[in-house]
Amino acid sequence: MKIPQIPGLFYITHIDNVPSILKHGILSHERVLAEEIQYTHIYAEDIVANRREKQTPDGHSLWHFANLYFQPRNPMLYRVIHEKSANEVAIISVRPEILDRLDIFISTGNAAHSSSEILTVGEVQKRLRQIIKDTKLEYWKEEDGSKRKIMAECLVPDMLSPDLIQTIYVATRSAKTDVEAAIPYSNIPVVTQANMFFQPLSISYLTPKLYLAEGDMFFSRRQTITISVNIKGVMGKGLASRAKYQFPGVYVYYQDLCRNSKLKMGRPQLYKRESSLDYELADEPQTLSNGNAEKWFLLFPTKRHWREQADIAGIEGGLQWLASNYKKEGIKSLAVPALGCGLGRLDWRDVGPLMCRYFKTFDITIAIYIPAENNIPRECFSKDFLLS
Repeated sequence: MKIPQIPGLFYITHIDNVPSILKHGILSHERVLAEEIQYTHIYAEDIVANRREKQTPDGHSLWHFANLYFQPRNPMLYRVIHEKSANEVAIISVRPEILDRLDIFISTGNAAHSSSEILTVGEVQKRLRQIIKDTKLEYWKEEDGSKRKIMAECLVPDMLSPDLIQTIYVATRSAKTDVEAAIPYSNIPVVTQANMFFQPLSISYLTPKLYLAEGDMFFSRRQTITISVNIKGVMGKGLASRAKYQFPGVYVYYQDLCRNSKLKMGRPQLYKRESSLDYELADEPQTLSNGNAEKWFLLFPTKRHWREQADIAGIEGGLQWLASNYKKEGIKSLAVPALGCGLGRLDWRDVGPLMCRYFKTFDITIAIYIPAENNIPRECFSKDFLLS
């Protein structure tokens, strides 16, 4: 098969299973049961049971196959980490040459889903590029099918040889240490890749409740996410654009505020979503045992017009309002970007200390997601600089 450029395919497992996988390979569920191989479960039993009922075109159950994902950062991994700990999970990368095998099948989404097709090698050639494109997403939604499509699978009969394993990814340095200690004679690299596991790339505490974070703010575990906006109703770029498409209800609320002149500089507005983010992002959400993550959005005006530079005086007014009202509004924890930096063209050297001056007085946990610019000196993220 002519393979588009991809780094590999991926298998999600518990880190306790890594030594066995490096010895025996990645086995189908059917073979694991037949050989009575001891392993640590990572998927909910009802999800595994559902896969037994779905068949491939050759009449075999999905249990007959080892399943690899094109994109490991998907609804299944989100569910696994929600129910366990990121420290317990490993993602095993397999060389893309596995797609050259003639006995594999490719699904156009979650293989157990009724809307997914399971294709033979002969059928998949013309559609493989689209399948791979469907898996290269930052987020997903049920409504447009992306939640199903991002979980496209490569189904390998019976087992996959350990010779095809190229990398083991883990979320933290402590998990890396544990895995390396369990496989002391292996030459397969163990790589820490926090973002793959929906974790911040880095965390630096300024106070016991205030910290700097680097990563994808929209997967923060904080209750309320702050979105920098203008007061003209335009969500064209940056975090606002991401919120517009991932959470359309936020955009509708924002448009209504602007249309009625209710959004003003110095007066953020809180959108209290009623639906659970965990239910939206996790695979098979109806079976989640504790999927009730409340996710609100704080629309924080940083500029009057989207073409203008952000207004630092207006930002300070918004911080003053927030300091006076966060308890009354029911905000329990907060994720906030570097307000007015980036597209707002303000300097972190001015914005960072201003934000920290207010946030260090709050008695809730607050994560400030630092700017992506690489030209900011590291000392500008230090406690001495931000809290002085």
